[in-house]
Order: sequence, then C-alpha cells, then structure tokens
Amino acid sequence: MMHPKLLCVSLLLLLSVVVTAQEKFAISGTVTDASNGETLFGASVFLEGTTSGAITNEYGFYSITAEAGDYNLIVSYVGYATVSKKISLNSNQKIDFEISEASTELDEVLVIAEESERLNIKSPQMSVSKLKLETIKNMPVVLGEVDIIKSIQLLPGVTSGAEGSAGFNVRGGAADQNLVLLDEAIIYNTSHLFGFFSVFNADAIKDVKLYKGGIPARFGGRVSSVLDVRQKDGNSKNFELNGGIGLISSRLSAEGPLFNDKGSFLVAGRGSYAHLFLQASGEENAAYFYDLNLKTNYNIDKNNKLYLSGYFGRDEFNFGANFNSGYGNTSGNLRWNHIFSDRVFSNLSFIYSDYDYVLDFKSFDFDWISEITNYNIKYDLSYYQSDRLQLDFGLNAIYYDFNPGEINPTSPNSSINPLVLDQKRAFENGLYASAEYEVSDKLTATIGLRYSYFIRNGGQPITEYENGLPIVYNETLGVYEEGNAIGETNYAKSETIKTYGNLEPRLALAYQLNENSSIKAGYSHTAQYIHLLSNTLSVTPLDVWTPSGSFIKPQLSDQYAIGYFKNFKNKSYSLEIETYYKTVANRIDYVDGSDLIGQNTIETEILNGELRAYGLEFLFRKAKGDFTGWLAYTISKAEQRTPGGAAGGPGINNGNWYYAPHDRTHDLSITGSYKLNDKWNFGANVIYQTGRPVTYPDGQYTYEGLNIANFSDRNASRLTDYHRIDVSATYVPNRKPEKRWKGEWVFGIYNIYNRRNAASISFGQNRETGANEATRTAIFGIVPSVSYNFKF
Repeated sequence: MMHPKLLCVSLLLLLSVVVTAQEKFAISGTVTDASNGETLFGASVFLEGTTSGAITNEYGFYSITAEAGDYNLIVSYVGYATVSKKISLNSNQKIDFEISEASTELDEVLVIAEESERLNIKSPQMSVSKLKLETIKNMPVVLGEVDIIKSIQLLPGVTSGAEGSAGFNVRGGAADQNLVLLDEAIIYNTSHLFGFFSVFNADAIKDVKLYKGGIPARFGGRVSSVLDVRQKDGNSKNFELNGGIGLISSRLSAEGPLFNDKGSFLVAGRGSYAHLFLQASGEENAAYFYDLNLKTNYNIDKNNKLYLSGYFGRDEFNFGANFNSGYGNTSGNLRWNHIFSDRVFSNLSFIYSDYDYVLDFKSFDFDWISEITNYNIKYDLSYYQSDRLQLDFGLNAIYYDFNPGEINPTSPNSSINPLVLDQKRAFENGLYASAEYEVSDKLTATIGLRYSYFIRNGGQPITEYENGLPIVYNETLGVYEEGNAIGETNYAKSETIKTYGNLEPRLALAYQLNENSSIKAGYSHTAQYIHLLSNTLSVTPLDVWTPSGSFIKPQLSDQYAIGYFKNFKNKSYSLEIETYYKTVANRIDYVDGSDLIGQNTIETEILNGELRAYGLEFLFRKAKGDFTGWLAYTISKAEQRTPGGAAGGPGINNGNWYYAPHDRTHDLSITGSYKLNDKWNFGANVIYQTGRPVTYPDGQYTYEGLNIANFSDRNASRLTDYHRIDVSATYVPNRKPEKRWKGEWVFGIYNIYNRRNAASISFGQNRETGANEATRTAIFGIVPSVSYNFKF
C-alpha cells in the first residue's frame, strides 16, 4: 500500500495536471473599420478549428474564453476581408482588430468565410434582418433619396401602410406596435413630408437591424418588432466630407478626429427646397423638411468611453395665408461604456426623446399643440462567462409626459378660448436577464426573462361612469354611445391611477443539422403599455399617443416561430424559411363615427378586442459575385375580433373575425444589384402586394333629399393589387484611389411603367349628373430622379 503522504502528493500532482489542462483564459477587444475607425457591430470572432467564438456587440466589443494553447484567431465581417492572427493563449489578452473592406488588397489578409458563416447558422437568433448601408444605397427609391424605411419594406414579413405613408407593418402588426430606436432613443414618427422621406439620413447611419420576432429580452414596450438604428461614431482617422445634391433635397455631413485622436465627431444635415420653386411660380402652398444628426465620442482610457449623440428634425407645411402646421422629433443620448474585465462589458445611457406637432390656424388666431416626451435611463451588463455561456442583465426606467392637445389664442382679438386637455404621465420600468448557452455542439439556446412594471401617474381627473362602462350600446338606435358619466376622481401627481406588471419570457433554440444548415424555433411574450390613437391606416402627424390606464389595458402578445436556414454554393447563396403565429390581446379598435381629435375621454370611442396573425416567409439571397440581391415572399393573414363585451351590442362586424387594416395576403419583392464594371452599377426592385382591406358602401338610402351611404362590414373589401418596378443606375466617373474627391451620379426611375396604384378610394355624388361615383387617389406615377453624391 502506498504511504499516505506519498498518496497525497500524488493526488495533488494529478489535480495540478487536471487543473492545468482545464485552465481557460479570455481574449477580448474591439473590431473597427481600418479606414475610419468605426466600430463594427455583428462581426464574427472565433478560434479556427474550434467551437469557441463570439459576435461583436453594438460597440464592436467581443470576448472569447478558451483553454490554453496556440490558435488562429479569425475575424470576419460581411463585405470585409477576413483576417487571421496567430496567438498563444496563456493569459487573459486584449486584442483589437482593424479590418478593411474586401476590395482592399493586403498581403496579410486571409479569406476564411466558412467558420464565420457557421456561427450565424449556429446562432439561435431568428426573425432578424440586418441591412448594410451599401446595400440600401444601391436600391432604387422614390425621388432619388436613400430611404431605410422603404428598404426594410422589401424584406419578408414587412409591408407598408400605403404608398407615401410613413409607418410600416411587421407580421400583421400595426404601425404603433413597432419600437423604432435611433441610438437607443425612441422615434415616434419616422417620416418627412408625410412619408415621402424617412427621418434617417443614410450618411449618418452605420447599422440597421430589424427584429421581427424573438425580440431579445433587453427590448421592451412594443409587441410587433424592434427597428434598431445606430448612427456612425465619426471618422477617427481623417477629416471627411460626404454629401449629395438631388432635385428636391440635398445633404451634407462632416466627420473627423477630435481630442488629439482620442475621439471623433459626426455632423450631418439634410433639407428640402422644392417649396422655393413652388413659391417662385406663385404657388401659395408649400412643404419642406430639415434635420440634423450629431454625434461625438471620447476615449477616457482603455476601459472607459463616452458617447454623446443627438437628432433634430422638423417638417413645415404652409397652406396659403390661413393655415400652417409642423411636426418633428428631438432626441439625445449620453452613453458611458465601461469594461470591468476581459469578460464583463457594461453600458449606461441617459436618453431624451420628444415628438410634437403644431397646427396654426391664422385665420382664427389660435394654434393647436400636442406632444409626447420621455426620459429614459438604461443600464446593460454583459458577462462572457465561457465559450459556451454568455449572460446579459439590465434595467431601464422611462418617464412619459403626454400632452394630448392644447389650444392657445395667438392674438388679443381672438375669439377662441384657451383649452388644455388632461395631461397624462406614466412610468414604464423594466428588468431583464438572458443567457445564451451552447447545450451541445449542435444545440444552442437563448433563454430570457423580462419583468415590466407600468405606473399610470396622477395629476388629472378620471371620469367615473355608471356601471363602470365608458361606452354602451344603444339598442334603440343601434349605435354605440358615450356611457353615463356620474362624476370624476381627481388624482394628485403623487398618486397612482393604475398599475400593471407583466413577466415577459423569451426563448430561442437553434439545432445545427450540418455546417451549412440549421433549424431554429422561438417564442416571445411581450407587453405594450402606450397606444397610438388613430383611425387612419398609417402614421400621420395628427396621431396622439396615450398610456394604459383604468379603461385601456396594455397589449399582450405571444409569438411562435420556427424556421429552416441554409447556406450553399460555397456560401454564395442562402435560404431562410420561417413560419409564425402571433396573437395580441387588448388591441383597441374604434366604433363607427368615432371622434379622436380633441377628445378628453378617448375611452368613450373604443372597444377592446384581439388580433391574430400567421404566415409563411421565404428569403432567398445571393451574396457574392457581380450580381447580388434577394427574393422575398410572404403569404400571411392578419385578423381582428372586437366583440361588444361589457358594453353590450354586436361589437364590430357582429363580433366575428375581420381583416386587420394592414393585412396583405401576398407580398413579393425582388431586389437586385449588378456591377457591370468599375464605373457602372445597376439596381432594380420588383414589388407586388395584395391590396389592403378597406370598407366600401354597399347601398344607400334617401333622407330629406339627401343620399346617405350604407357601409358593408368593416374591411370586407380590398383596394386593387399594388405593383411596380423601379430601376437605377450609378455612374462613377473616376475611381482613382489617390484622388481625395470621389463622386458618383445616381439615376433612377420609380414606377417605370407608370402604374397608378390606389392609395385610397372615396365615394361621393357627382354634382353635375347626380350619379354616385368612386374616385381613386394615387400618390405616385412614374418618377424619374437624378442626384450627385460626393465624398472628400
């Protein structure tokens, strides 16, 4: 028998060997663009020949944990040359990478795409679309202006409300169910000129990511989608000017290093000037917009970095000498990135956002103002525990201040009395945790849980109704009408009117069939506490947001999705097939004849119902070669049901399911870009959509000499199908790399065969003949455009 002391020594030696064999170290750092220092979000960083890898976060940070040894560390990002670096992992290391676009010829560049693509196949994240700005800029658009909103509408599961409209719809959801973020700040109206342009200036944007389902736990507050848009940080290498001159608008941006190369800045401005030509021709009506993007950052030290960003945009409309209106967004964000260690990354944000609109009735000497303002504090923490486990934690608190409307006389002689609708206040708080865990070499899971808590604050009176019913059905007249008000309760600002709390679980799974294909599934439960009050089909400046409270409950959604994903032909092609089923509880709809403008008791105009949507999406991409693009097709259905409930009566459409206003049975988009040579690049869009649901009159009756229409069930008819083809050509006269000035001409034709797609159809009586007639309104026919873009 071995001596006890010798046995102990042997066991200690064996334990030492085991511990040494299992000793692991972390590699962390940032990935940036070599030409301008911009951090790259979504770059793949991995150890060749292993399953150890990571994806850079929104600030370009990555962290990998692996056993000690010698490796090739690979960095890959779409459109960039893949870089390999030999490392000896025997301690925690910080390794930053600067990578160049694929067109750059560098001796040390090694193109290894297979491993990075395999990580994308392996990731449990699904129902997510990411577009590069280069791809967006190659798409033909109306009036020659690059438009992020119209670009994402070419993806499966995403549709527009109507031509020329600002909002977008995702998987059968309404426009107000999308959370739109610009550098984490909430944007409430994404349009300029009623949807002809979006608020996102492509010269200032770095990254666009749309979550259609499987929304990560760090996001909350909406039940359909999240559009996460990130601004550029600014060129930290050289001073740079970018701009473009178009037929009705122009833009200019400047960026460069600051603080002795410890930071950078970005300033981008844009404006339209078509109204100047209209005024010169004697036209009294005019419309124009302008906006400004700002961003700067400062590296305090290797572990701390500050960002300050902002946006200001405004639209102005002049209708002769009698009426003016304007609306706009303002936002700002101060962020602090802190790296606690090679495995722990944090971000603290202080965010401000405001949206307002003003109507100035000059002939009546008064104006109307409405506004929503919010202040948001967010703290996010990521812990890269090992090569198999990443943990994310965070919290946020949003304070809302709602001004639904106020009337102010603009002259002492005005006959209009001041009026202020009840101001509303609310807090929305969220706490989340999520984990991405590699269960095995083939199965990866992301599990998340968010707890949201909403507080409707006081500071206003709340009307009380007989039997607690703000709206009742009048059986004699066959209509819904306001309930019997029996008093009101005044709540002080320190009091609480109503609270809601919801657990919001999220789950995503990915099972890798082989190196090129996988099956993914996801589930998410989400809550939305603020609502857009509008009985139009798209976002307009007159829309008003209101919080949940005693009569309006939060919307609650459950979404299930499963999909098949495959890369093939040496990763040149990819195929994504997803099917989904989504339900939304407490989706409000408006009774016939509802009046929303200047309404202090909106609960008397609405009924609570539910929404369901389901569909099948296909996305086929070609990512390599002179010809690139995709084919997207969605077949889907979106329906609502709104019974009378406690108010009594038949509800809407007798309580049966009816088409949601944003339902599109078929949606087909083909987008392509062809590089002919170094000077010419061509692009085209082919779009087809089923016409959206509408309500038409199906008869009429005469009362005291007036012809009065009788309408069919809600959304029982459809507009004609929508289709068009757009083409573009980009000409680069000089590609000499030694020249600082680089310019290009962009020629485009929107709707090349002049299809007059119906935006709406109205019905009325011809004054001359007395016959009933339908009038179709079309926003665009064929629209040619030309613009000159430059970079210096």
